[in-house]
Amino acid sequence: MIHAVRLQDCPETAWRNGGGVTRELLTWPPGAPHWQLRVSVATIDRDGPFSALPGVARAFAVLDGDGVCLGLAGGPRQLRPGDPAAHFDGAEAPMCTLLGGATRDLNLMATAAMARPRLRRAGAGERAPAGPWCGLYVQGRARLQAEGAALAPMALDAGTLAWSSGGRPWSLLDSEAPAWWLSVDTAHGSLP
Repeated sequence: MIHAVRLQDCPETAWRNGGGVTRELLTWPPGAPHWQLRVSVATIDRDGPFSALPGVARAFAVLDGDGVCLGLAGGPRQLRPGDPAAHFDGAEAPMCTLLGGATRDLNLMATAAMARPRLRRAGAGERAPAGPWCGLYVQGRARLQAEGAALAPMALDAGTLAWSSGGRPWSLLDSEAPAWWLSVDTAHGSLP
């Protein structure tokens, strides 16, 4: 089964440091005080450090805006829309400097003891990554197809996260704008 969550249906939460807002698309387990997996879209309005998240592995990609420069342990890294995602240890809490105006960014985080998050651009005709959990974030309208199913393709609105765990493989048929595959390599525990 493929689940879908629209960004517009997720409330904004202001950051404690006032540097932006986040919309959580998915946290697992739901309602638990400590999540093991989190997918969100954040708007960064000003320069400042990321929150320190010890024990969390992060993947981060710029969706729109001029981009950012992250002060990562391996050296500064500039990220703009279309660039490959940055993968780093959440304990780093890198300094984030805007390269121009505000940016909108996709974040995939997992507890490092449980899973290693992976975030990469998706192309039309590509199959979802193999593994215990995968997702697809689409910036424009898109269509998905579960393989071997006699069902019509699933239509997604712009700004939607589609995800599934186990079950039938699926593919991105087409997308009007960039899209991103999200996946995790599980070490321990269970995913949604």
